[in-house]
Amino acid sequence: MAKLKLDLHPIARNGAAIEAELNRVMDEAEEKRVKTVEIIHGKGSGQLKKRVLKFLERSDIKARYARVDKDAKNHGRLFVYFKF
Repeated sequence: MAKLKLDLHPIARNGAAIEAELNRVMDEAEEKRVKTVEIIHGKGSGQLKKRVLKFLERSDIKARYARVDKDAKNHGRLFVYFKF
């Protein structure tokens, strides 16, 4: 099963880049019809995770995917699932 992976560690302090990368990976998933996107936000203080979840909660974004799962074994990442 194909899956896309987005590691936000390198751009964790750059709000505009985070938003741009999240949009890019969503577009790519739709374009390539990839059913799963893994977003690595890291464990840290939780600020980056909150930012990612806030992005995913936006109604325009939420309409694009089926569901989000937090990884039970690794709190530093989550999965976005698409249905095509």
